[in-house]
Amino acid sequence: MISMSFQFDSMADFLAMSGHGVYVWTAYGITVLVLVVLAFRPLLKQRRFLSIQREQNRAQNNDRDSNRIDDGATK
Repeated sequence: MISMSFQFDSMADFLAMSGHGVYVWTAYGITVLVLVVLAFRPLLKQRRFLSIQREQNRAQNNDRDSNRIDDGATK
């Protein structure tokens, strides 16, 4: 049977990583932050794009409707 031994004696030692914990955990934090931004940025851009398209579509429809009303009033 294989016996497993842990590298660190306690959770505090694990977080400290022999004095390198600040650098290690900062690197992990920055990596996770970048991955989250890369995952959600396209979704936000798509939402903004669709919102702009809806507004432009409404404006075009309103222009058409107002032209129809103007054309009907002059006849």
